[in-house]
Amino acid sequence: MTSKTIIVTGAASAAGLGFATARMLAEEGNTVYVTDLDADAAEARAGELREAGYKATGVAQDVTDEAGWAALVKQVLAETGRIDGLVNNAGIAVLRSTTDLEKDSWDKQIAVNLTSVYLGCRAVLPAMQDQGSGAIVNLSSVAGLIGIPNSTAYSASKGGVRLYSKALAMEVAASNIRVNSVHPGVIWTDMQKVAIEDNPDQYDIINDSIPMKHMGEPADIANMVAFLMSDRAKYITGAEFVVDGGLTAQ
Repeated sequence: MTSKTIIVTGAASAAGLGFATARMLAEEGNTVYVTDLDADAAEARAGELREAGYKATGVAQDVTDEAGWAALVKQVLAETGRIDGLVNNAGIAVLRSTTDLEKDSWDKQIAVNLTSVYLGCRAVLPAMQDQGSGAIVNLSSVAGLIGIPNSTAYSASKGGVRLYSKALAMEVAASNIRVNSVHPGVIWTDMQKVAIEDNPDQYDIINDSIPMKHMGEPADIANMVAFLMSDRAKYITGAEFVVDGGLTAQ
């Protein structure tokens, strides 16, 4: 298996989707750049991977900052000479009804969840085009596929990620660059654990609403992303992959 250089954003949470993905990609022999707004946590996660014998670097990054993307790409190219993959994982969720949603909250979700994806893709594409290859996976959500109450800004951003990914895939397919989106359902992360601690009665309700009767794990998402990053997915682009235990098939 050929080692690739892959950037994973928003990957500083030890129990999050980003770090699960970064770890799996590293375990498969890839060089991974773990980025996050929390510089210390990003380096801590990268350090854990290095201690396990993998190639990883932690980088402080605000994914909404265009100059920061340029600096990241410059660093990765200087250190490895190429960028084979980008996983746009960073995201936030402010779940409120439209009447209770302030414009600042709307703007922030669009910036972090959608505009950052555009900035990241635009930043890495020149290197991928020079190489004649590359793979991009953009994390969307089931909220980007179906209507969910009190998530209008989140849904708008994630729905935007879905169609942005498809449109970009058509732009760069002839350059042998693949672009796909992954749509997690309810995944048992720290964020979900905190929500359940605040609303313990929701645990059984949520599980009962899922056809497979349990929430997913970060590794379920990491497995899908790692597959799409690999050469096993060399003929897959412009597609959406739902990992939700059957939730949206109902």
